Amino acid sequence: MITEKAPGKLYIAGEYAVVENGYPAILVALDQFVTCTIKESTREMGQILSRQYHNDQLSWRRMGDQMVVDKRDNPFSYILSAIRVTEEYARTFERELRIYDIQIDSQLDNKSGRKYGLGSSAAVTVATVKALCRFYNLPVTKDTIFKLAAIAHFEVQGNGSLGDVAASVYGGWISYHSFDRQWLAQQRKYLNIKSLVDLPWPDLRIEPLHAPKNLQLLIGWTGKPASTSQLVDKISLFKARQQDEYRHFLEESKACIQQMVNGFHDQDLEEIKREIRYNRDLLKQLGTNSGVNIETPVLHQLCQIAEQFGGAAKISGAGGGDCGIVAIDRDGDNFKGVLKSWAKNHIEQLPLNVHFIADVKEKIQKHLPLH
Repeated sequence: MITEKAPGKLYIAGEYAVVENGYPAILVALDQFVTCTIKESTREMGQILSRQYHNDQLSWRRMGDQMVVDKRDNPFSYILSAIRVTEEYARTFERELRIYDIQIDSQLDNKSGRKYGLGSSAAVTVATVKALCRFYNLPVTKDTIFKLAAIAHFEVQGNGSLGDVAASVYGGWISYHSFDRQWLAQQRKYLNIKSLVDLPWPDLRIEPLHAPKNLQLLIGWTGKPASTSQLVDKISLFKARQQDEYRHFLEESKACIQQMVNGFHDQDLEEIKREIRYNRDLLKQLGTNSGVNIETPVLHQLCQIAEQFGGAAKISGAGGGDCGIVAIDRDGDNFKGVLKSWAKNHIEQLPLNVHFIADVKEKIQKHLPLH
């Protein structure tokens, strides 16, 4: 029996802009996990089991007269894609494919199955790839796992930056520059998967960040799940119709993230907080210009409460629900005031911590790049 796990994630800043090639975002991995367990089957058929996903719903839409199922919010689609991609990689090492049972357990949703927005689709993809690589005894690095999981995730979702996959693979705080997914889609048609994984990917850059010691990260959940893939689709329409405004948003977001990364390098919490506030303003303006409800009334309330106590707050991820994050000084009692006020206003604190992966933590301390 083989068991592997992958952490959930939250975006700290850079949402939406990061879906464009080479544009940066900052993410953090959290100590809640998706766990994948694999064991050889004694039957002629294998099983994929999950307590969380047995009642999962599918979304669908009409395309002409056709009913089209949206697989992007169904975790089984990611598990199956991870299996296909990893076994394709295993065949390049002449591994004989076997029959097995997979058990998935997730801490990234609440007990009723509602999603917190912690990147469960990325984490389940990464956990499945990691477990299968061990099952087939494949010689892989974290870079290999990231690329296999990114291919698997992208082939289901078809959009997004894959930053959540990076956070699940590398852990801790990271700065992530998205790679050219159109290049990936083209090369996928012509190259075998081992050649594709071995190549450098255009624009991809992943850098570990070391957070200031006095930075306390608070996470609030609105109680309303959101669909990232559908919100990104809506922003894509705005991008096509108002290209100049969208380009301005991209450049401002890029400058903001670069300045925030400098705040991490300088261990300057106030600089980080300033840029979180500016990134919030940029995302609110994007929502207004595009007609997409990025910062909902509850997310607005979550942020305003944090600001009253000296914290810097914004949405995390695509918005429209899910989570908000707060950077606040851990010295003093201000963060306790945030939590009390959130509770009074029915905003749930998610008591999560940053999850570091041992060998990546060593690279952070030595200031070495991850990729």
